[in-house]
Amino acid sequence: MYINASVHVALAVVSLSIVTYLEFKIPLDLNLLLLIFFGTIVGYNFVKYGGVTKLYYLRLAKNLKVIQIFTLLSLVSSIFLLSEQDGNVIFSLVILGLLTLFYAVPFYKEALNLRNTNGLKVFIIAVVWAGVSVVLPLLNNAGVKLEDVILSFIQRFLFVIVLMLPFEVRDLAYDKASLGTIPQRIGVKRTKILGYVLLFILVVLELLKQSSGIQDLFNLVMVCGITAIFLIKTNRKQHRLYASFWVESIPIMWLLLWMFSDFLF
Repeated sequence: MYINASVHVALAVVSLSIVTYLEFKIPLDLNLLLLIFFGTIVGYNFVKYGGVTKLYYLRLAKNLKVIQIFTLLSLVSSIFLLSEQDGNVIFSLVILGLLTLFYAVPFYKEALNLRNTNGLKVFIIAVVWAGVSVVLPLLNNAGVKLEDVILSFIQRFLFVIVLMLPFEVRDLAYDKASLGTIPQRIGVKRTKILGYVLLFILVVLELLKQSSGIQDLFNLVMVCGITAIFLIKTNRKQHRLYASFWVESIPIMWLLLWMFSDFLF
């Protein structure tokens, strides 16, 4: 239930959002973090159980009603928390929400949704995650440097793409060829190489930030190393929890690294 109800992925997104607050040294906004948590649950459960992947209905027949009730409560909580936000946050969430909606629902009758549009799937997810975990926390903080915000958005975008690669490799046996996923296009070996390159670019971009310090670089290098290890271990045949729990735990590990590094720096 913890994974199937999207609680784990919601904690991962919240962890990335907290990392953004820590990187830019700004106070946490608890209301916004709760909104991100409940909103992620609503968005992911809508995509998973709203007709996109019928397989879930077969595996979760007994628990589906519980998940639906939990999602409804999360939706109510999201609406309440959204009413506490200002116009900038609401507008940004509407844009991100529309991306999530069209990820699962066709633009018009008999059209493809964004998820099934050739080559778009991983990039839509990366944009939404980066928007939620970087843009939202920084929207109302005028003191942050725009250049660093842009670099952080690009970093988070690339980081999420790398996190998605083990999922894409896992789903090779099930994804239609028309999806044009990265492993379908370049194969598993080159997909891993691409992931390593993107992780290297993440570190290089960190060196370009004006606000970055030694603690930021240390944590990023560590989490990139952890992610690279998971990439090395990625193959077509995975334990059912490898991607959906362990890989999705990497953002939580990043937050824990920040907490640990506070004792070092």
